Amino acid sequence: MTVRIFVPRDAAALALGAKRVAKALAAEIEARGIDARIVRNGSRGLHWLEPMVEVETAQGRIAYGPVKASDVASLLDAGLTTGGNHALYLGKTEELPFLKSQTRLTFARCGIVDPLSLSDYRAHDGLKGLERAVTLAPADIVAHVTESGLRGRGGAGFPTGIKWKTVLDTPGARKYIVCNADEGDSGTFADRMIMEGDPFVLIEGMAIAGVATGATKGFVYIRSEYPHAIATMTEAVEIAHKAGVLGTSVLGSAHAFDIEIRTGAGAYVCGEETALLNSLEGKRGIVRAKPPLPAHKGLFDCPTVINNVISLASVPIIMDKGPAYYKDFGMGRSRGTIPIQIAGNVRHRGLYEAAFGLTLGEIVDDIGGGTASGRPVKAVQVGGPLGAYFPRALFDTPFDYEAFAAKDGLIGHAGIVVFDDTADMLKQARFAMEFCAIESCGKCTPCRIGSTRGVEVADKIAQGIEPEKNRELLADLCNTMKFGSLCALGGFTPYPVTSAMTHFPDDFSRAPLVEAAE
Repeated sequence: MTVRIFVPRDAAALALGAKRVAKALAAEIEARGIDARIVRNGSRGLHWLEPMVEVETAQGRIAYGPVKASDVASLLDAGLTTGGNHALYLGKTEELPFLKSQTRLTFARCGIVDPLSLSDYRAHDGLKGLERAVTLAPADIVAHVTESGLRGRGGAGFPTGIKWKTVLDTPGARKYIVCNADEGDSGTFADRMIMEGDPFVLIEGMAIAGVATGATKGFVYIRSEYPHAIATMTEAVEIAHKAGVLGTSVLGSAHAFDIEIRTGAGAYVCGEETALLNSLEGKRGIVRAKPPLPAHKGLFDCPTVINNVISLASVPIIMDKGPAYYKDFGMGRSRGTIPIQIAGNVRHRGLYEAAFGLTLGEIVDDIGGGTASGRPVKAVQVGGPLGAYFPRALFDTPFDYEAFAAKDGLIGHAGIVVFDDTADMLKQARFAMEFCAIESCGKCTPCRIGSTRGVEVADKIAQGIEPEKNRELLADLCNTMKFGSLCALGGFTPYPVTSAMTHFPDDFSRAPLVEAAE
């Protein structure tokens, strides 16, 4: 019987040497005449153990890691193909504490299936949601999504069902589904992991959205920095089309839906939906004023659903299991699960999917294992480069949209970056302003000019030049940007700056720099 050995093809694993491991493994298997097949799966999300190699045994899948190419021979000597003991032996994959304590709904197949095997996808409950959707009236599909409580996972947290209903109810000769895969926030990688590890779940989610709203064409907008995701999604779309999942008759139904992969040049502002639409249309990626909303006049002035990767990838399980099943997870108005991405100075870096409601302290200390440096945690930034910095005093905050907003923070795309006590929060505030200045599309003055002035003022504070006056000026600039910017780039940049000033005032109190005597 052919043994299946899994070596991740996920970009994180590749960056840590997974390709070399797979090559060495293939050579050793051939040289030893072992009846085995290497499956290039997605990552399970335990990035501190990558490349993590798994083998399928009668007892279940057994994991080893982190594996280097030089470890392959000794692994095979120790009986890798039967789950033999070795210094890198981790035990049953499903029993690893980091995985066992998760609630994997959206990422249920990630790391388990061959990403480009549609039969593998079907064998793990794939396409069940779409099969059900094509038997329902569009309004009933929208009602299911609305009832589930699913909100946009890209940052704004807007109810997905309301957006879909708006497009359904808006007349138009043509309608579109646009997947925003322009994942550009620091410390975020959930979109990439889905596209590289389980691309068919995104395709299925987009097809359901098309059936629900009357859209016949979909676009996946992926940033050029994601070459592996682009390649995987492109191949997956071709496979889905040949299998009749996409095309003029979705799964043999009367509904037509096709998907096209588009590559963005990598402008951060194109993560904003209207800038993304401009880029898709071949224009400069700058923000559009609203109204009209994209749901009324979006891509090529047609009614358009714009959803994040995780939002769309969460739809199949809602249609399969029902809205009540999905809504049963979470707290308050934050329903379902959220893929939390843990990065920065932390021991257990990776993706952890759980129902809303875990506290920030549980995520950082218990799941993340504290800092990798062993020093105390000073700050945690949640929500990417535009997210607020939370000190340990706020670690009792539950992971919930409203709870974070009440503490002047935002969940965003659920990326968490951990900093120890050596971090200089004035430098972090300056970085936020500099990031905004570099990435601004330039359309509105508060963002374009305010961020540039913010860098200058932060530098003056660092030099001890009129510190009190410049702290007041920085706070005033933040207020202007927050309420005067056209989009979230300028509007959210004040979050990291003001939170750093509020929670870490000592870092903003500098004595004047004394120049060395000549």
